Amino acid sequence: MNSFFFRTACLAMPLLFAAHQAHAGPTLDAVKKRGHVQCGVSSGVAGFSAPDAKGQWSGFDVDICRAVAAAVLGDGNKVRFTPLNAQQRFTALQAGNIDLLSRNTSWTLTRDASLGLHFTAITYFDGQGFLLPKKLKVESAKQLKNAQVCVQSGTTTEKNLADYSRTHKLGIKPVVFDTYEASLKALFSGRCQAFSADASALASIRNKDAPRPDD
Repeated sequence: MNSFFFRTACLAMPLLFAAHQAHAGPTLDAVKKRGHVQCGVSSGVAGFSAPDAKGQWSGFDVDICRAVAAAVLGDGNKVRFTPLNAQQRFTALQAGNIDLLSRNTSWTLTRDASLGLHFTAITYFDGQGFLLPKKLKVESAKQLKNAQVCVQSGTTTEKNLADYSRTHKLGIKPVVFDTYEASLKALFSGRCQAFSADASALASIRNKDAPRPDD
């Protein structure tokens, strides 16, 4: 789709960090008093944030949370993780349920201006793509005319999909779900012909979640 975006870390106001120096404030004071950073992550994307059988989190986004804990509290282990879906992530940050959001979140002008949050830095460049069965023999997204495509609600992915369908007159029918897990279940059960999400997440799904990855 050639729709590129930025994966970012964002913080509750007031800032934990600014570009040049740390500013003390209610959030930072609360973290120090509590003794750990409460970090919001995705509900499970291999390579970015996923718990193992013992509940231990690992991945790129998780490492950012640990780095913040090390910088603020001197110990990268002083962090607790809150798994959040796309609809929950900003509300949790605005409500103060988490101090930091480190998960796949596109940095857009609208979000930057309207949410009352601060995006701090680009942590990952990604793009949007489609995952679908090989048996459909689709070589281009432009072949998805009138297709049912699973997508998660409350995401830029959903908006991009609608824009792409309209621009190319494809008549794509979005099948929208609140959670990542529900979207995958619909894809693998055949309810959708394709699933649209971050390209990195699609690679994770194919390798970790697909019943038959080669298909």
